[in-house]
Amino acid sequence: MGQITDHPLRYQLANELHTRPFPTLSAPGTVAFLALKQSSDTERNREQDRALLLDLLDRFGAPHPHPDATHYFGTLGKNQLKWEQHTEFVTYTLFREGVPERAFDPAEFEAFPADWLDGIQHLRVTSLIMQVEMREDDGGIVEKVQEWFVPESVALSSMLDGSLVAGGDFRIDAAGHLRFALFVSKGTGNRRVGRVIQRICEIETYKSMSMLGFARVKEMRAELDRCDAALIALISNMTETGDAPEKTLTDLLKVTAELEQQSATTAYRLAATKAYEAIVHQRIEVLREERFQGRQTFREFMMRRYDPAMRTVKATEERLMTMTNRATRAGNLLRTRVDVERSAQNQSLLASMDRRADLQLRLQKTVEGLSVVAISYYAVSLAGYLLYPLAEVLGMSKGTLTALATLPILALVWWLIHKVREKMD
Repeated sequence: MGQITDHPLRYQLANELHTRPFPTLSAPGTVAFLALKQSSDTERNREQDRALLLDLLDRFGAPHPHPDATHYFGTLGKNQLKWEQHTEFVTYTLFREGVPERAFDPAEFEAFPADWLDGIQHLRVTSLIMQVEMREDDGGIVEKVQEWFVPESVALSSMLDGSLVAGGDFRIDAAGHLRFALFVSKGTGNRRVGRVIQRICEIETYKSMSMLGFARVKEMRAELDRCDAALIALISNMTETGDAPEKTLTDLLKVTAELEQQSATTAYRLAATKAYEAIVHQRIEVLREERFQGRQTFREFMMRRYDPAMRTVKATEERLMTMTNRATRAGNLLRTRVDVERSAQNQSLLASMDRRADLQLRLQKTVEGLSVVAISYYAVSLAGYLLYPLAEVLGMSKGTLTALATLPILALVWWLIHKVREKMD
């Protein structure tokens, strides 16, 4: 095998599958999670993400990751830090053993220095605190859930064959964080706990990112309604004797351009929303949820609260595509109508030109006849001056001699003009 040449990307691609290992955490423990996004959707500055991480690590004297790394795991004071760089956002996750006396204490985020947080130019997508406790009795879990979360929004389910119970209400508390609780059964491995923590953080993050698409389509609604009304009016005008087709076509092209602009400016966000939605459902699927104490599961919560928003995004995307196609078809139809009318105008113009050409030909023939007469008149006069001296010799009068010369001269002039016209034709 030593003679086989490896593909230059073989090791890089193989190692890519192992660049984001799951964290490990033993119960009891606490998780503080922060997801940040740059303000621009398309112009991503990854060096800015890395500079923010290095600034945080330097405050604790922690080692730096590889220059091209998109993942980092290390010690940050009393906490373990996991950093991940994704396509649109970066995440910071702090793991700490033990739980505070006050459940979901905002002080868990104090591991991030206050001046470092103040200097962040990114936008916060989401942040959450997760309390990981040992599962003792189910009655105690119900009491804590009722105390910690809003009853009408709470999702609580048993996961991974009953090895864990997870709950949360997906609401932002007074400190600006979401709250989740994880109750771990005895014998559950730390890696399994870490995987569930990772999945819950991903569910919240991708849910928040996909809701950006929902906010975008809500902003589009008024503009689409206006374009739709204008498009309907223009199409109706095409079937009536309204404005000139050229004016209608100009207005229609303007509406089409606006729809194309909407499609171009929202294509990235709508495509990302679709991908994030798929990830959310996939992450929930792998948790293998079972109903706990009759409460709604994470899947049911998403089905009731999250899926309608995603259906709105899909419906708006389909509406935009349908309106664009309708405007394009109407434009093609109107252009065909304009072309037909122009063809009819051209035919009428050609017929008029034919009539004018016929009149010109007749006029030309008339002018040619008059020209023969005029030229012959001058030619006879000139011939008379040449023949008058012969009149006495021939015994003829000048008038008789002129009369005899007129017809030959007239015939000669007509023949010459006819030959000239033939050469010109």
